Amino acid sequence: MNNNQFNLKTVKRLLSYLKAYRAALITVAVCIVLSALASVASSLFLQSLIDDYIVPLLGTANPVFTGLIKALALMGLVYLIGTLATLVYNRVMVTIAQGTLKRIRDEMFAKMQDLPIRYFDTHTHGDIMSRYTNDTDTLRQMIAQSLAQLVTSVCTIVAVFCAMLYQSIYLTLVVLAAVTVQLLVTKKLTGKSGFYFVKQQDTLGVLNGYVEEMVNGQKIVKVFCHEELAKKDFRQRNRNWEHASSNANGYANALMPVSNSIGYLQYVVVAIIGAWMAIMQARNLTLFGMNGITLGTIASFLTLSRNFTSPISQVANQFNSIITALAGATRIFSLMDEVPETDEGYVTLVNTTEDEKGTMRETASHTGTWAWKHPHGDGTITLSKLSGQVVFEHVDFSYSPGKQILHDITLTAEPGQKIALVGATGAGKTTITNLINRFYDIDGGKIRYDSINIEKIKKPDLRSSLGIVLQDVNLFTGTVMENLHYGNRDATDEACIEAAKLANAHNFIMMLPNGYDTVLEGDGSGLSQGQRQLISIARAVVADPPVMILDEATSSIDTRTEALVQEGMDRLMEGRTVFVIAHRLSTVMNSDVIMVMDQGRIIERGSHDELISKKGTYYQLYTGVFELE
Repeated sequence: MNNNQFNLKTVKRLLSYLKAYRAALITVAVCIVLSALASVASSLFLQSLIDDYIVPLLGTANPVFTGLIKALALMGLVYLIGTLATLVYNRVMVTIAQGTLKRIRDEMFAKMQDLPIRYFDTHTHGDIMSRYTNDTDTLRQMIAQSLAQLVTSVCTIVAVFCAMLYQSIYLTLVVLAAVTVQLLVTKKLTGKSGFYFVKQQDTLGVLNGYVEEMVNGQKIVKVFCHEELAKKDFRQRNRNWEHASSNANGYANALMPVSNSIGYLQYVVVAIIGAWMAIMQARNLTLFGMNGITLGTIASFLTLSRNFTSPISQVANQFNSIITALAGATRIFSLMDEVPETDEGYVTLVNTTEDEKGTMRETASHTGTWAWKHPHGDGTITLSKLSGQVVFEHVDFSYSPGKQILHDITLTAEPGQKIALVGATGAGKTTITNLINRFYDIDGGKIRYDSINIEKIKKPDLRSSLGIVLQDVNLFTGTVMENLHYGNRDATDEACIEAAKLANAHNFIMMLPNGYDTVLEGDGSGLSQGQRQLISIARAVVADPPVMILDEATSSIDTRTEALVQEGMDRLMEGRTVFVIAHRLSTVMNSDVIMVMDQGRIIERGSHDELISKKGTYYQLYTGVFELE
């Protein structure tokens, strides 16, 4: 699909958002027509003003200005109507633009929540943010300014063209010849600028993405003395943006002076030809026959010709912002058109109560007892208690075709067991937890949760049964208490405080300026890495999930605090299935099953004592024969 077809598709899609503002757009259309007619009427009125009111007064001994004053007052009224009409449609278009962008941003954000993790793993956060900021801003400028000015210019061109034909067809042909040259030049320049405006938006997204990476990783940059190389890489990306931007704006900025120069030349030629026709008393062809050319006709036509070429120059200039906005809109719609995360599951997770006979009943309140709700084709529903068994059956997986990450993974986590995954970086440990969450779908094999294929479980229900604590902590702007409630919105403040105590976070939280009401900003930048991790663990405790996944959860905590947290975590793990990923082997010694992974395969499995007795890879890791990388 070429750019023209793609832009046309984008334009149609943008116009579909304006359907909600039909009444406002009708008002804008009426005001634009009034503005265009006022412009033409004032120019035509100039002929009558000169020929009927000013010229007769020349050489008069006792001139009477009553008629002239009335004519000027009428002319002033026409200008006033045109000005008010312009004011109204500009104000209304701003309202339409902001409303449209609000809806687009809402849809973008809603769509972003439906995208799979794969999308965020393959797109820089800065590039995604650029769509919310730079691209939407160019869209706002187009809708609020360029679109209205474009329509106004077109209406003015049509109205002025008819008025010029009414006054002189000969002089109109001269204007059309100049406009033809102007359009050819405009087409050449807008074609060049359009290509570079699209490139400008793309390179700007790349530049923003790199800046965000450098801001987030500034400590690492300084630790590894990467400043000079970072500046070099930034200059290269900035140079790419500069090249695209300078070319785009260079061609764009040339439009106005070139168009104006052609307009000035045409103005002089029309004045010379009009003056010659008046002096020679040449016959003038109009829409209503032949007549002579007067001083008022020349003055009026010169004003009309200026009003004719000026909107054409404006149209050329608006193409710059329109092309930029369409490039931004294309990037926005590309996000909105991304394939959302699919979910064919039909088994849901519900809270239940159990009577003395062991009969389970679904309940809306949080009870701490969960069951899988299975709908059947005959309309019946069965409840099966969630026990927390997770089974991998010959699972293969690859993030991209041809690069297999996991090979024939088979494992069983019985209810209440603590399963530890150890191995070098890149062995596939975190990938296994990503598959349990169904952040990615497997290539082959089966993953069963309480004997249910997880593909049959609705993803939100599956994930709500899993508590996860990651090595990279994400806290949100808000109070500490609000961050804890993120794990369970229905939890009481008392339950959150108990969870913080369990995770050993209560003491340091109480030492914050406002305790649990302390507002965290910038992802909790005012806290240490260990404190942020403790809040993250407490948040998972608040969720009270039946299955826990701890991905290097204690890696940012000192050894003394880790011992205290481990005690609380052990209490948290009671009765729950737990997957632990850790480089510190001391944290996994009490696991029921330890699985050693290497290059996507499980090469050893067993308890700590069993693996030590085998004197294999785990023994070598534990005794320090070789280290985890």
